[in-house]
This record gives sequence, C-alpha cells and structure tokens, in this order.
Amino acid sequence: MKGKIGLVVGLGVGYVLGTRAGRERYEQIKTQWLKVWNLDPVQEQVTKVKGFVGDKAAAIPGAVWNGVVKVTRSATGPGTPGQKLDATIAAGKDVVEEVSDAAEDVVDEAKEKATAAKSATTRAAKPAAKKPSQNGK
Repeated sequence: MKGKIGLVVGLGVGYVLGTRAGRERYEQIKTQWLKVWNLDPVQEQVTKVKGFVGDKAAAIPGAVWNGVVKVTRSATGPGTPGQKLDATIAAGKDVVEEVSDAAEDVVDEAKEKATAAKSATTRAAKPAAKKPSQNGK
C-alpha cells in the first residue's frame, strides 16, 4: 500500500516538476489545488478525518497494552515452566490477533472516511454547469 501511494505521489511530483510549461503551470496547479483544499466541504471532511484518526489511534495502544497484560499474566501464572510457556505462547497468539483486528478496523474505517472525503471533494470541485444562452444559440 505504501508503495502505491509513493508511486502516485512520485508521478504527481514528476509531472508538476517536469511539465513543459514549467513554473507557470506549477503555479496554476497549485492555485487550483488551494481553491479546492480551502472549500468548506473539503475542510469539513478534513476535520472529520482528523477527529476520527485521533479517536481510533488510541484503540491500537489500548489493544497492545491489554495484550502485554495477558502475556505477563500467562508467564507469571501457576504451573510448571512448560505450562507457563505454552500459556504465554497461546496468549501471545491471541494478542496478535486482537491487535491485528483492531488495526484492520481502524484501517477499514479510515478508508471509508477517505472515500467519503474524496467524494465530497469531487462534488465540491465540480464547476457549475453552464446555462444555455437566452437567444438559443
């Protein structure tokens, strides 16, 4: 996923820097981008995504902490060293699954928010349709 994002960013930067029109075209692109970026619907979505990320980012450390507690309890619980090792391994596997599930949930919800933000940006960026002329031409 990071490779795809890097490729897209690289292509975009390459286009902007390598365009034949040079600095003038870069300024046009930048101006249009800033117009879209500063639209109220776009900024509303940015605010929503920032809030979402702040809320959901806390879920992963919580899952990791709970996992550490479970593994520690397994390692220090009653039983022979072999039983403790088996319990610790089992708890570790469970913790990995829980953290993985929490991370997947965050990623899935972030994708949904990004899709919603993208569609809002697209709607906000579309120019108004031209009205037909009054004289029928």
